Order: sequence, then C-alpha cells, then structure tokens
Amino acid sequence: MDIKDIQNLIKFVAKAEVSEVKYKTKDFEITIKTPLAGNEISYIPQPQVYQAPPQVSTPVSGTSTPTTSEKTENVVDEGKFLTIKSPMIGTFYRKPSPDKDVFVNVGDKISAGKVVCVIEAMKLFNQIESEISGKIVKILVDDATPVEYDQPLFLVEPA
Repeated sequence: MDIKDIQNLIKFVAKAEVSEVKYKTKDFEITIKTPLAGNEISYIPQPQVYQAPPQVSTPVSGTSTPTTSEKTENVVDEGKFLTIKSPMIGTFYRKPSPDKDVFVNVGDKISAGKVVCVIEAMKLFNQIESEISGKIVKILVDDATPVEYDQPLFLVEPA
C-alpha cells in the first residue's frame, strides 16, 4: 500500500463517519480511529479581517493634529482564491529536509502535481501535491506546526 492509497483510505474513513477502521494484509496493518463518528460536530474556520472604525479627531487649539493614515497591509480577499488543504493529520513542513530550500514561496507559480509541502504522520513523510494550478498568494500554516485533516494550508490564485 503506497502513500496515495493511505491518503485515500483516510479520506474515506473521514467521510464515512465511522469510529475505527482496521485494514490488514499479510505484510501491512493500519488502524484509523476518528473521534467524529456518531457526534455531530461541525465547524467552519473563517479567517476574519479586522477593520478599525473610522477615527475622527478634533484638534485642540494651538496644536496641530497629524492626520491618521491607515497602514497598508497585504490584506488578502480570500473569497476569490482556492485553497490547498491538508489530506491528513500530522506535522506540516515547508522543506523536504532542514538543509534544503522550501518547496514553494508566496508568489510562486504552481501546476497540478507539484509538491508544495510535506506532512509527517506516524513517522512517514508524505509529499503533498497541488491539485490546482495557479500562484501561491498566502501560506496559512507556520513551518513545523501540527495540522488537522482538511485544514487549509495555502491560498492559490487560480491560473
């Protein structure tokens, strides 16, 4: 059984909403347990962008008040972008190894099938390939942090 088969099995178990699945052959055995079976837990993480209310300043006589200028930050309108999500639970890594370069940076153009990161699960390093083509707009996860199944990892502007 290769990594793609394991990933597909994890996706199947998550969608089937069962509590435990054991798969056994003469060479291989895997057990997948989910806490979601039978529970109605649903959440949709929504990134929120804070917008400060307009500030009105009244000058005090004899002093000059500088005008407030809003900081121009790279606020991304996430509605028009596609996401690359984690196909499994594990630890997210941007590099194949500590001494190598990162797979992708913000602004990089990617195509379907390009490796964008690695997720370590059960001491196995699984290369995660993009299923979409476009340009990386935002990296949503810090390097070497835990990720959940179906957690957004990258925002991609479709090509």
